[in-house]
Amino acid sequence: MQTKQKTLLVFLLFIFITSLTSNASLQAQEEKFVVVLDAGHGGDDPGNLGNGHKEKHIALKITLEVGRELEKNPDIKVIYTRKTDVFVALHERANIANRADADLFVSIHCNAHSSQASGTETFVLGEKNTGRNFDVAKKENEVIFLEDNYEENYAGFDPSSPESSIAIGIEQEVYVEQSVVLARKIEDNFINKAKRKSRGLKQASLLVIRNTYMPSVLVEVGFLTNNQEGKYLNSAAGQSKMADAIKRAVLDFKEELDQNVGSHILLVDPDSMVEEEEAPRVVEGVTFKVQISAGSRLLEAKPYNFNGLNDISSEKAGDIYKYYCGNTSDYNQIKTLQNTAKLKGYSGAFIVAFKDGKKISVTEALESSPN
Repeated sequence: MQTKQKTLLVFLLFIFITSLTSNASLQAQEEKFVVVLDAGHGGDDPGNLGNGHKEKHIALKITLEVGRELEKNPDIKVIYTRKTDVFVALHERANIANRADADLFVSIHCNAHSSQASGTETFVLGEKNTGRNFDVAKKENEVIFLEDNYEENYAGFDPSSPESSIAIGIEQEVYVEQSVVLARKIEDNFINKAKRKSRGLKQASLLVIRNTYMPSVLVEVGFLTNNQEGKYLNSAAGQSKMADAIKRAVLDFKEELDQNVGSHILLVDPDSMVEEEEAPRVVEGVTFKVQISAGSRLLEAKPYNFNGLNDISSEKAGDIYKYYCGNTSDYNQIKTLQNTAKLKGYSGAFIVAFKDGKKISVTEALESSPN
C-alpha cells in the first residue's frame, strides 16, 4: 500500500514539475519577438514567370533564408505561412499572423512588367491605387480567384476595380507609420547593403496585408522580367543578398523597439499605469502633444473618431497623416494625457514636442527648461 502511495506521490510531483516547466517555457516563448514570413504565391499559383523563372520558388528561397538567419537570434520566433510549394489563401496568411499575435508580417514577392523595368519596391497598406501602384495591387490580389470560396472570404472584392481596392478599408491604420519605418529600412538596405536599385516605398491596397494587426509590408525584391535582374534573383548569391538586407532591416526595427526610440513604443499593460499627482513642469516656448496614430486617411478631428479623446490635431507628412491629442507646455500634464490615451486603446501613444512650429526631441525640450 505504501509503495502505491509513494508511486502516486512521485507521479503527482512529476506532473507538477512538468507543468511548471511547460508554463515557464510558454512564458519565455510569449516574450519572444514574433516575425511571420510570407513567401508569395505557391502551389497552383506560380506567380509571375518572367524570363522563365518562377516567382513562387524564388520568393520561397529568399523567405526561408531570411527565416534561418533570424532564427539564430534567441529572442526571435519565426513563423512561416508556407515552407514548401503549397498554395495558401491570402486571408489565411493574415490569419496565421494574427493567431500568432505577431510583431511583424513580411510578405516577399518578385515583380514583373512588360518593359525592362528594374529595382526593388516595398509596399505598405494604403489607398493610393493610381497607375503603377494599382497594377501591382491588382496582380497580387488576383490570386483570390484560385480560392473556392473567395466571394465569401473577400465580400465580393473585385481586384480589377480601383473602387473595390479603395473600399477595402484600412483596418491596419494604427500600424501604418511603423510599417513605413520598416519598409524604409528594407529599401535602405537594398541600396546600401545589397547594392540594388530601389524604386522606393509605396502604398497600395494589398489583400495579403489588409487584415494583419501588426506592422506589415510586402516586398518586391526585383523584376524577373528584367533580363539581368531576373538572372540575379534566380541565383543563390542574389537570393542571399536580398535575404540579408531584409534580415538586417527586421533586426534593426526590433532593436529600435527594444530601446523605445523613434516612433516605436513597447505595449504597456494599462493595469500597470498608476497616475500620480505631480507639480506642473512648464517648459516655456515649447508645446507638448501626444501622438496617438498615423495613417493614409484624413479623419475629422472629432472625439468619436478617436475613442473619445479631445483636443485632436493633425499634420500631413508625405502621404501620412499624423494625429495628436493635447496641446500644453506642461510636461507632467502631457504625461498624464499620454496615460489616458493608452487607456483609451492607443497603446503606442508617445509624447512629441514642438518649438517655434518645428518638432524637436522631448529630451531637447526638457533640457531647455530650468526646472
